[in-house]
Amino acid sequence: MEKISIYGENQNPFEKESPKAAKKAGVKKAESGAGARKTAESKKADSGVLGAGRLDSGVLDSSANFGADSSAESSEQIERVVDVEKIFFEDRNEISLRPGIWEDYIGQEQIKKNLKIAILGAKKRSECLMHTLLFGPPGLGKTTLSHIIAHEMQSAIKVTAAPMIEKAGDLAAILTNLNEGDILFIDEIHRLSPAIEEILYPAMEDFRLDIITGSGPAAQTIKIDLPRFMLIGATTRAGMLSSPLRDRFGMDFRLQFYDANELGEIVQRAAKKLGRAIEKQASDEIAKRSRGTPRIALRLLRRVRDFADVRDEERISLDTTAHALDELGVNELGFDELDLRYLGVIARAKKPIGLNTIAAIISEDEDTIQDIIEPYLLSLGFLERSARGRIATPKTYELLNLAPNALF
Repeated sequence: MEKISIYGENQNPFEKESPKAAKKAGVKKAESGAGARKTAESKKADSGVLGAGRLDSGVLDSSANFGADSSAESSEQIERVVDVEKIFFEDRNEISLRPGIWEDYIGQEQIKKNLKIAILGAKKRSECLMHTLLFGPPGLGKTTLSHIIAHEMQSAIKVTAAPMIEKAGDLAAILTNLNEGDILFIDEIHRLSPAIEEILYPAMEDFRLDIITGSGPAAQTIKIDLPRFMLIGATTRAGMLSSPLRDRFGMDFRLQFYDANELGEIVQRAAKKLGRAIEKQASDEIAKRSRGTPRIALRLLRRVRDFADVRDEERISLDTTAHALDELGVNELGFDELDLRYLGVIARAKKPIGLNTIAAIISEDEDTIQDIIEPYLLSLGFLERSARGRIATPKTYELLNLAPNALF
């Protein structure tokens, strides 16, 4: 695989100095040359951290490593322990816990069954798999599933995110760097701009890139043939996809929340990978408080492990697990302070309340409420959404020990 510099082609640390500046610099000029060589060696070493990956125009080539981290994203502080990251780049510890084959992938049985059949059929015909759309709440395994598909198809996978594709040239660079049979994974694909989507349409249908050069009467269209590839789009907001883009996916799958048994097994396997023993009751307790999301379960497991290490436990116990989760502010249903504040707002309202009003009261972004908070509350029946606004259910009043408001 060819190596491409991630530092740009126009950088020139050896700019020519004026004679006057060179005379003043003296020995420093020689030292700067040595420093530049040292910097180049440092950059070469840094690029090695990517392993078999290649970072090119916003694309992460992870044909050998199932995922990689982004220093910008890893530096962000996550305020909620039960929150899920909105970007596909995750920390190395979490990526190391990813399953790499079907046998290690727990849950989503119907999706696995359909994908296995599609993959076997495509391999028998020596064809690429049809373009696939994966959607559902964050943290359910869309990125992991895409890497397993690449592994089963024995294909290289290039990973990027829609917010990183700002110009038509960005997408063109990504598509022209694909090889025959490669898989392109675009996270948060609903955030592509309409202009970028227009370029993607012929690439998906005819494996052709149409580029317009010039303007006015001098405008010309250049057609570039692309190798046959598979596009996997992942999104948490399938309703925001334009109809033309959604219709061009041959398969689409909605990932569902996991049940406690599936999450318990995921925690058990993850604990083995971390080299720690954990009681069955302890893993079940983590699963029960993980909001049906594997990413949260793995995060809680690592936090519980910290408490167990402080107590010098060789085997993570139920008592330590319950204590740790209580200290982290995660109750038996997986709710934290923000969830309870949200439920308190809609329960105390005397009528259905709008999303923008809720966001202002709890000082939270509307997208965060829609993508992170509400899906899990809806799945458990603690919330109803209508055209008039959000409405609390009897379960909400029971949880908060409030008298139901019969008048809406």
